[in-house]
Amino acid sequence: MSNTVKKCKNCEDSFNSEYEFCPYCGMQAEDDLTVSVLFYNTISNYFSFDARFLKSFLPLLFKPGFLAEKFIQGKRLLYLHPAQMYLFVTVIFFFLFSFATRGTVKDIDEGISDAFKDSEAVIDEKVAKKKDSLARIELRKVLKSNQFVTRMTDAKIDSIVNSGKDLSKNKVSLGFNQKKIDSLIAINAPKEVIYSEMGMDKDAGFFKQKLYDQFFKFYKQKTGGTILQAFYDSIPIALFILLPIFALILKLFYYKRGQFAHHLVFSFYFFSFLFTVFSIVLLASFTFDPPLWVKLILMLSTFIYLTLAIKRFYKQSFGLSFVKTGTISFIYLLFVVPIAIVVMSLLAFITY
Repeated sequence: MSNTVKKCKNCEDSFNSEYEFCPYCGMQAEDDLTVSVLFYNTISNYFSFDARFLKSFLPLLFKPGFLAEKFIQGKRLLYLHPAQMYLFVTVIFFFLFSFATRGTVKDIDEGISDAFKDSEAVIDEKVAKKKDSLARIELRKVLKSNQFVTRMTDAKIDSIVNSGKDLSKNKVSLGFNQKKIDSLIAINAPKEVIYSEMGMDKDAGFFKQKLYDQFFKFYKQKTGGTILQAFYDSIPIALFILLPIFALILKLFYYKRGQFAHHLVFSFYFFSFLFTVFSIVLLASFTFDPPLWVKLILMLSTFIYLTLAIKRFYKQSFGLSFVKTGTISFIYLLFVVPIAIVVMSLLAFITY
């Protein structure tokens, strides 16, 4: 009895109906499109969320340098590709990061808007005290939400919030007559006239004129959250530059230990670990505010992880790996990252 023949829906070649998969392209013979199949294929195709991810995730966290070592040795199908791992982890991180920064952007917009309001209006003492109390509450809220970034202790925040200054009487001083600028805006005066009143020289260059353009936009909108959001949006792009620079530094320290691509593989896996840790911190901050000592331990763990990863990947003693890790971290954090932040801040202000 002869077997029937099926036609593959993908490549349109014919094959024996007993086969569960097309022998030419690997397509499943009977592939009913359900919601679960649809989303599994999407995740699998774009993030390789399959057995390789599960085999790679625990070694990524608890075996520093293991994945990079195996990938260089040629085991490139058993574990998740370093670029795919990095892409998956960073997408998760920036998804969580967008929720964490949304409130900060809103608070900054509201704070700047309130600061620009005329604070010289006559109000009675009771209203002034109430306004001052609300201002202190908002200030504490903003400082607490950014504590992980600013590294301010609770005592420092209390000293700022409880300072003798009356927060209800904040007034923004920009170095020019705001009422005159407002009147010029009201009559649609040319920008050259407004910029001159704001202090721009007649022979100002292109870059300086661009700064005044952006500052004028900022003054009219009276919101700063847009600038901060533009800065946040530039981080993923900056990382694609910062990561290869980290690999280049590794290449300089280990110039005899393989090609640049080898150091790039190591960097992909290490940055994947970093963003996994950052994602865990963000998830924890959604439910409770971890104490400062917990955050410090997490930051220290990344240095220890890098030391162990370098020791394993580059086959050196722990002492030498520790010294080189410290030097590499010093160069990267004190020179490369600050320069990148300054450039990103300028670009965010210019392009927002």
